[in-house]
Amino acid sequence: MKDTAELLAARAGPVWLCVGTFLDGVSSAPVRDAHVVYDAGTIRHAGAGLPPASVLRPGQSAPDADLPGHTVLPGLIEAHAHLALEGGVEDPARRADYLQKNDAELLMRAESRLARLLAIGVIAVRDAGDKHGVGLALQARKGRPYVDSPGAAIFHRGRYGSFMGRPLEEFASAVACVDARIADGAHRIKLIATGVINFEQGAVTAKPQMPAEELAQFVAAARARGRQTFAHCSGHDGVANCIAARVDTIEHGFFVDGTQLAQMRDADIGWVPTFAPVQFQLDKAEQLGWNAAVRDNLRRILAGHAASLAKAAQLGVRIIAGSDAGSHGVPHGWGLLTELECMERAGLTPLQAINAATGSGATRLGFGENFGVLRAGAKPRFIVTAAAALSTVTELRKPKMVVFDGAVLAEGDDPRRPGL
Repeated sequence: MKDTAELLAARAGPVWLCVGTFLDGVSSAPVRDAHVVYDAGTIRHAGAGLPPASVLRPGQSAPDADLPGHTVLPGLIEAHAHLALEGGVEDPARRADYLQKNDAELLMRAESRLARLLAIGVIAVRDAGDKHGVGLALQARKGRPYVDSPGAAIFHRGRYGSFMGRPLEEFASAVACVDARIADGAHRIKLIATGVINFEQGAVTAKPQMPAEELAQFVAAARARGRQTFAHCSGHDGVANCIAARVDTIEHGFFVDGTQLAQMRDADIGWVPTFAPVQFQLDKAEQLGWNAAVRDNLRRILAGHAASLAKAAQLGVRIIAGSDAGSHGVPHGWGLLTELECMERAGLTPLQAINAATGSGATRLGFGENFGVLRAGAKPRFIVTAAAALSTVTELRKPKMVVFDGAVLAEGDDPRRPGL
């Protein structure tokens, strides 16, 4: 692999790569025997057909690397993570202790985990909010995965969200609140529309904390300032409020129904289902002390969520992959691969799951850089693997090469190493 990695490094001009299987991040079928030409700054050619001489080095007539047994696909985008949190800490007491660290310590830990993500194949993270300024500080890091952060999430004082947000009651209006977030450096606005699932009851038992009219005020203020909104939301009523307000994406969305999914499709509201945190609760139910009734609730919740995902795919809802990494039991990077495995078990094909983690987010979320789709003009940030990624997304756990702005990583990451 090391010799191949050296061939793929764009040190002195463009690299011409030929691969057996090409996934562009958006198409519903792979391209066979495709070509990618790139330098350290951009992809010059991608797809079927020989590249034109104008994108190659002068006089070049053959690829720098011919890999008929390999697949190339865009680098993965983690669309929902909390970089300030260490999701791999499974012990509740240790996790509670971690949350007491000061801002400087949280940032140092987050910088370390962000640096590891490239080796796993994650090239970008849409952070989902923290009140410590960690996500905002990481937005400026060069040579690391791209980070997009809302800063502190917005919630009602006394309701769910205090660990990652600041209350809207600090401001006189939605406009003033949005302006303050943007002044802090927020790329988008995170809204806490509901509470969380009560696992013991198997439902969202608290009323939504933001009505549709209030959500719509935030959406309008954000949109007028060129910012998207994303809403933490579960439960039928909360989902209805978010759809009525036309948020850009609904995060989690447990208990969404078929009519609502059709409405989301028609409004191009993206859905980030985040199976992984609930799957962890079921997988570690004994360790976490859940009784048989709660375990049954967890199975029912996950089965219903899987059926909703399959329905969403059938209807044409824009599905975007995000693992809620940083949540209890969901490590960064590896948690996204777990999320893709959950989506595949729910009925998505491996290619649909890969597209959810690449082009679906890249084309909907309005990032400040061009990545996530393999096409001319995009950043050269992609994965090259000998694993059979189209057979199952679990193959993405295997060793791979990650090309990132002309550099090539081939060492990989050890999921047993703490810190994620």
